[in-house]
Amino acid sequence: MGFRHMSKLTHFNENGAVHMVNVGDKDDTHRIAIAAGIISMQANTLTLIQQGNHKKGDVLGIARTAGIMGAKRTADLIPLCHPIALTHVDIELSIQEETSSIYCICRTETRGKTGVEMEALTAVQVALLTIYDMCKAVDRGMTISNIKLLEKSGGKSGTWNHTD
Repeated sequence: MGFRHMSKLTHFNENGAVHMVNVGDKDDTHRIAIAAGIISMQANTLTLIQQGNHKKGDVLGIARTAGIMGAKRTADLIPLCHPIALTHVDIELSIQEETSSIYCICRTETRGKTGVEMEALTAVQVALLTIYDMCKAVDRGMTISNIKLLEKSGGKSGTWNHTD
């Protein structure tokens, strides 16, 4: 089933006022979202991360934990997001030596009335921001980019996949 195109912004009511979307009548379904992004850096910075010699500790382990925490706090950060009981968050951080970068992919899951896209996107951004924070003393020129939802499934709108 393809993702149906919405004809209006759902966070505005019929009078144009901002509101939290009512999901009370929706069915609980298994919902999954996968998001990704990348942080690019100097080769020397990547080497520090790989060797585990960074003075602040295990950069990738801390970034993974921060991303999970970010997913859990999404409703506190994004004003109109519903608080969601996440059933699973998985974050993979892959070193890309050829481009001096780290690729982050996050999968979030729940069984509920609304999707977990915002949680996956937030987790990716928080994980990558944590890498930036931990390494900024040696490389302020790092670039976080290409953050996007790759796919989502569950709910009335079904499955959606990003096409590049």
